[in-house]
Amino acid sequence: MSSFDPPNHRYSSLVLILLLLGFSVAAAEDVSSWTEDSSLESPGCTNKFQMVKVLNWVDGVEGDYLTGLTAQFGAALPSDADQSLRFPAAFVDPLDSCSNLSSRLDGRIALSIRGNCAFTEKAKHAEAAGASALLVINDKEDLDEMGCMEKDTSLNVSIPVLMISKSSGDALNKSMVDNKSVELLLYAPKRPVVDLTAGLLLLMAVGTVVVASLWSELTDPDQANESYSILAKEFPSAGTRKDDPEKEILDISVTGAVFFIVTASIFLLLLFYFMSSWFVWVLTIFFCIGGMQGMHNIIMAVILRKCRHLGRKSVKLPLLGTMSVLSLLVNIVCLAFAVFWFIERHTSYSWVGQDILGICLMITALQVVRLPNIKVASVLLCCAFVYDIFWVFISPLIFHESVMIVVAQGDSSSGESIPMLLRIPRFFDPWGGYDMIGFGDILFPGLLISFASRYDKIKKRVISNGYFLWLTIGYGIGLLLTYVGLYLMDGHGQPALLYVVPCTLGLAVILGLVRGELKELWNHGSEESESHTTEDPMPVA
Repeated sequence: MSSFDPPNHRYSSLVLILLLLGFSVAAAEDVSSWTEDSSLESPGCTNKFQMVKVLNWVDGVEGDYLTGLTAQFGAALPSDADQSLRFPAAFVDPLDSCSNLSSRLDGRIALSIRGNCAFTEKAKHAEAAGASALLVINDKEDLDEMGCMEKDTSLNVSIPVLMISKSSGDALNKSMVDNKSVELLLYAPKRPVVDLTAGLLLLMAVGTVVVASLWSELTDPDQANESYSILAKEFPSAGTRKDDPEKEILDISVTGAVFFIVTASIFLLLLFYFMSSWFVWVLTIFFCIGGMQGMHNIIMAVILRKCRHLGRKSVKLPLLGTMSVLSLLVNIVCLAFAVFWFIERHTSYSWVGQDILGICLMITALQVVRLPNIKVASVLLCCAFVYDIFWVFISPLIFHESVMIVVAQGDSSSGESIPMLLRIPRFFDPWGGYDMIGFGDILFPGLLISFASRYDKIKKRVISNGYFLWLTIGYGIGLLLTYVGLYLMDGHGQPALLYVVPCTLGLAVILGLVRGELKELWNHGSEESESHTTEDPMPVA
């Protein structure tokens, strides 16, 4: 057993993997679809901002829908496409709609560039020309909120007004320049109040932690029970297993916990300032390597549980040395899976492969890295708690935007995104998109829950009198509160550890106090460390 301390170069590769996992708490956050500007509410200017689907037909052929954002003023749009009408589109003259239009637009949807005048002024001119609706083409890809000016004390705009992105406007303009007929249909579908796919993601996260915590019992129950019995007799305060000499186990120390969070913060800043496609590619390659190794370990453990004889035949390979034939075949399968996902990572179904690789990686990580006691757990999770809140909520005060959310978006120019997260499509949402949770939001509480599972086994606790069950329930409640917070804050990114840490670490401390075991939990494993120091003192020069 080794302790994870910064000076120890033997575990540099593991530190790198942990770093990649830890910073990716950012990817767990839900990113808003438009930038938020302050706006003034006045009579006729009290609409809620809504996302709009713009269906379009070019010469009668339907194309992919465009996305828009309604203004704070104007008529409301129906929530169902069947309740809306299809109108031809036409550019206004002048293009910015900042003065009276030169021609009538009866029965047509007006298209205007952003220009320099107020949005309300554009809408008045379009409505006066008889337009059925006004689409303002932004000068960038973001969708800005169109509010009112102070002078708009009593506004009465009776046509729908919305904004579309620059690329959407360019696509419409290209079709119209080629003298093609363009027709548009506008509607604003509502998102479901309850996001059922978020529940599936919650089950995936909790299930990953539970499987990782009980992995040794699931794959080799006889050896696990024997090992825990020996530890309970010989080392009553032991918190980790040493029965398998081929399995390297690392206990995180207090110093290592602080060092890890500081290093993760530095790495997050590097991504914030130097985000590029090649940087994301490097992270994606590391993710593939780690996921492939984790998948290999899991498949091997499952196969060898029932068929131990399959791992006896070995072969000697150049550079790789001696390895079992079974391990070689499994490695080939895992490599093929990782390469296939890397090639297809931009497809609509790539989330399946990403989740499989991610879950395998996290289960393996939780077997290798462990918390020795509640003292180290408190330092690590409290630091992660502050880390998550600072980089999501406080960093905009210093960097003018949320560092965590910007990193979660990845490199917008190339379409590459950080892969260290679990994601699942919003199947029941008309807007689609993904629910996501970062690896850090699973690994940090997972380390504590894994410790609770080992502690219960050593103390031979029944599940209801132990810590594992209650901390697992607390973790699920913490994730549920995260999604409630996400809903109440209109989709603004939430630091999951803000809710998860009190529901896991806080619960563990409260249970320890009530049961009179907090001191033992706090110093768990220290007697073993002291005995080893006495038996093997440091040599004196």
